[in-house]
Amino acid sequence: QVQLVESGGGLVQPGGSLRLSCASSGSFYGMAWYRQAPGKQREFVATITSAGRTNYADSAKGRFTISRDNAKNTVYLQMNSLKPEDTAVYYCNSWNGPLNYWGQGTQVTVSS
Repeated sequence: QVQLVESGGGLVQPGGSLRLSCASSGSFYGMAWYRQAPGKQREFVATITSAGRTNYADSAKGRFTISRDNAKNTVYLQMNSLKPEDTAVYYCNSWNGPLNYWGQGTQVTVSS
């Protein structure tokens, strides 16, 4: 049973920073972050392959950085210049071909 455990969420003021972590019980080619705001569909944030190839949603470019430690099977999301519209539950995702797994999510709230 694959487990993905997210951490690092919380309450932060606009303009602040947070670093999310997701530890996986297995190794995967791709790892990613998604988010879901209240009343909205889950949306893609960023992804990174085991080779370090990254891709970002337009909303994340220039503010968020995804990275991973393959030795620890852990993916990170450094979020800077946070805005109230970044408020959401952030989910970790990992995949190898057709295999796809999700974490339970961690809440990020950006508010003054």
